[in-house]
Amino acid sequence: MAEFATAGDPGGLSRLRVRVRGAVQGVGFRPFAYNLATELSLSGFVLNDAEGVLLEIEGQRVNEFVDALRHAPPPLARIDHIDLERTPPKFDRQFAIHPSESGKLSARLPADAAICEACLVDLFDPSSRFYHYPFVNCSHCGPRYTIARRLPYDRSQTSMGRFVMCAECTDDYSDPSNKRFHAQSIACPSCGPALDYPIDAAAAVIRDGGIVALKGIGGFHLLCDARNENAIKELRARKRRDAKPFAIMVANTSSASRIAALDDEALELLRSAARPILVAERLQELAPSIAPSLSRIGVLLPYSPAHYLLFHSLIGKPTGHVWREESQECVLVATSANLAGEPLIADDDEARERLRGVADLVVGHGREIVARADDSVMTMIGGAPAFLRRARGFVPDPIELAADGPDTLALGAHLKTTITVTRGREAFLSPHIGSLSDRATIDSFEKTVARFLEVLDVKPQQVACDLHPDFFTTRWAEACGLPIFRVQHHAAHIAAIAAEHKLAFPVLGVALDGYGYGDDGGAWGGELMLVDNGSWSRLGNLKPVPLPGGDRAARAPWRMGVAMMAHLGRSDEAARRFPRFAMAADVAHLATAPGVPRTSSLGRMFDAAAAILGVRFEQNYEGQAAMELEALCRAPRAIEGGFTMAGGALDLAPLFAALLDPALDANEGSDLLHGTLVDALAAWIIAAAGRQGRNEIALGGGCLINAWIANGLCDRLRAAGLKPFLARRAPCNDGGLSLGQATLARAAASAQTM
Repeated sequence: MAEFATAGDPGGLSRLRVRVRGAVQGVGFRPFAYNLATELSLSGFVLNDAEGVLLEIEGQRVNEFVDALRHAPPPLARIDHIDLERTPPKFDRQFAIHPSESGKLSARLPADAAICEACLVDLFDPSSRFYHYPFVNCSHCGPRYTIARRLPYDRSQTSMGRFVMCAECTDDYSDPSNKRFHAQSIACPSCGPALDYPIDAAAAVIRDGGIVALKGIGGFHLLCDARNENAIKELRARKRRDAKPFAIMVANTSSASRIAALDDEALELLRSAARPILVAERLQELAPSIAPSLSRIGVLLPYSPAHYLLFHSLIGKPTGHVWREESQECVLVATSANLAGEPLIADDDEARERLRGVADLVVGHGREIVARADDSVMTMIGGAPAFLRRARGFVPDPIELAADGPDTLALGAHLKTTITVTRGREAFLSPHIGSLSDRATIDSFEKTVARFLEVLDVKPQQVACDLHPDFFTTRWAEACGLPIFRVQHHAAHIAAIAAEHKLAFPVLGVALDGYGYGDDGGAWGGELMLVDNGSWSRLGNLKPVPLPGGDRAARAPWRMGVAMMAHLGRSDEAARRFPRFAMAADVAHLATAPGVPRTSSLGRMFDAAAAILGVRFEQNYEGQAAMELEALCRAPRAIEGGFTMAGGALDLAPLFAALLDPALDANEGSDLLHGTLVDALAAWIIAAAGRQGRNEIALGGGCLINAWIANGLCDRLRAAGLKPFLARRAPCNDGGLSLGQATLARAAASAQTM
């Protein structure tokens, strides 16, 4: 830390101008500065502006102030840079909070934060004026991103602006010793929003086996009793969600630990201010329909005051605090309130209209959600947290990039769409938007683009998109009037890993997923690539297999099972292997026909294995077959000679020939599949690393969500002296594609100007 001597200043005073950049607005930073300056007898001021927070401090203890700022900032603050400048003393008498100033934005909004311990105490304290008030919050918790319209982060710029503070809230807001000092979303029963129905009414519906839609921080949840199989089946029928797993919400970590295998790091993540859904191995069976045929379950802790009040009511209103109780048997299904893949519903009127036939009770409230945000979903892979979906609690925290570059808008692909906006050395990844297959999701996509550009005050110099000519995002890019940089799908996966880990180009990587449009127009999905500054080259791939029916094969694993048999020269056995499908023989014939599409996709090979082993013949949701195979694996082991390599191509035909053994059951088959895949992929990558003279390996693509593959592959590569890198700050699936697209577009533009 820089030291600033006081000698030579009149009265022994020193004055510093302090510029703080990062997530420093809406996190209690100004109250923190005020109280710290007062404690240290410093004068000066603090204010929010377009760049972040600006302070001037004067007195004999300025060094102590800066030290505290560096090492003990407010809990929700994320400080990127602190710039210090010595200035002449002004001999002001006190420290003040000045009005916010506007300008060209470089500040950023903070992410939403779960209710803090202090506010929970108020929530259940009968003597508190916030007793049982479902919108209690303070400077260190509550909604931020989802209620802010623009920066600077002041109450008038949020959806709380229409609620005029009562005298008591005004006193708290103005009192430097109060934890709600300058808390922009402060409210109480006298002046703030209210739920449409009492919490006890919602609890009664759930207790009776019904379904409740409850408005939270980023949108509505659909809630029901996780131990009531009939209620969950009814929820599936009404929501039109046949088999995709539901997450569950429990009152505290003690309950979570009885349901899922959670180590200390996982528990810490679960109870963090971000409160993600955490996917972990299931220890306790709940209702069978929560996560059919899967070994893992998504667990979530409450994060809004209303959630805690609901648990309190369902448990019978105990005198203790529900978040501290050792034993709570109440478990809720908590799933996003949407229909058939459409965006999360966040508006009260829309919820009352569209959820009328889904929920038995819709509980909204008067605080508008300006920007919807689904729950974030994470899991532990390779000994550390990894995103399956990045949204509430993490957005809009940026990912720091290795270098400056042109401001870029990247649009993702088609499935699990996100956008990325870059500004300087920061990449801002949007919340999960979804698959652009309907008008509602497309509208959400366009609103997200407009909001990010406005809130970040960015006018992009270029747009990046996928190579696929028919994606909506491609057509949108072509119509937006900006220079376009088109990025191959799997190169974007690898570049996303390189971006977050600041790996220097060129980067050797592997991308393993379901589908991506290849440079040759083919269906790629198992790619070994060298990615450079705005360019990429395909070094190898999984040996392609037939893809009879094109996109239909992705929804019908039995087709891939038949295709694999045809690939092995065993077409005549297809009808006997799949007797329930009358078209099996025809598909086998099609698979051997000239000109049939072929794919190098590892995802489709998982589908083929699931069908051959009798695990899954048709898919109700993306990745179902692979997830069910993963659930069956117990002790992976490799088949000797289970693969061959030639000319950069990895051929898995020997593995699939072994899986066709009729004596093999599904568990044994899954063990052999996972063990041999790790063996094969590791050998393939190690050989390429040797040829290229590289030891850093980027591992991307949705198949890396599979813990057996990710963990096994990392272990094998490390044992060979290589350094594998997995996605950590962005999803490894298509939710991270926009980050990789932006990275390569910036690199290409920067290379052109050199």
